[in-house]
Amino acid sequence: MSAIVNHVGLAVSDLEKSRRFYEEVLDFEFKNEITVPDGAVSHMFALEQPIGMRAAYLVRDGWVLELMAFERGGVAEARDRAFNEQGLTHISVCVDDITDAESKAAAYGGEVLADRGYKEMVSLIRDPDGQLIELLPMTYRDTLG
Repeated sequence: MSAIVNHVGLAVSDLEKSRRFYEEVLDFEFKNEITVPDGAVSHMFALEQPIGMRAAYLVRDGWVLELMAFERGGVAEARDRAFNEQGLTHISVCVDDITDAESKAAAYGGEVLADRGYKEMVSLIRDPDGQLIELLPMTYRDTLG
């Protein structure tokens, strides 16, 4: 059996704001947007209607990020999660200039966790909804194999 990762989905409170953040700060490219019928979303994700889900698909280096906004049903409150809590912990992105990405993150509604970086080689930021993102230098990609 063969398998390939299709995408990772991320619930957001404001689709346009999140698109700007991921496109301007992390160089994702917008591919398309869809509106999913409430019946399908309700069945697949066990959510009460009305839902009003819109999804935008962004791509970077062949990796697809699905941003999902639930415009009629709302988005559950975000909460800080312990890093060792089961589930997705963070998104890691290599960038040309960590300082520039940090500056843009703050300008586009994100937050720089300056006290949690490591030796100017790793930076942690949050997107506008609090998703933890690890910034690494492009040279880190060479260490992955």
